[in-house]
Amino acid sequence: MPIVDVTHSAQVAEEQLARLAQALPHAVSVAVECPEEPYDEVLRPGDVEVRFRRRGPYDISGLDIVVEVRSKWFPSRAETRQERCEQLCDMVTQAAGLSSVGVYLSLPVAAWAQGE
Repeated sequence: MPIVDVTHSAQVAEEQLARLAQALPHAVSVAVECPEEPYDEVLRPGDVEVRFRRRGPYDISGLDIVVEVRSKWFPSRAETRQERCEQLCDMVTQAAGLSSVGVYLSLPVAAWAQGE
């Protein structure tokens, strides 16, 4: 279950954010898909958590959008993490229509539990 935090500048238009919000759950799922957690293209509640936040007055960033993805470490994910990150960055760039984006993919050793 990836957790995705999107930080954006005030200059990013609402329609760009809406396109990104629509595209991210699928794009992140494709980017972190692995044999241990296959993606069947049917997203269920809790499969991907996406949070958007506008940069505050004291935040420092040279990018319009920064996407941070945290997803559980598996050997197959770790082997290709840079390629996965670049693939997701390309998708974010395309969906938002901006070139000033960054993607950070973190694969911590973690566990997830969820209630109904």
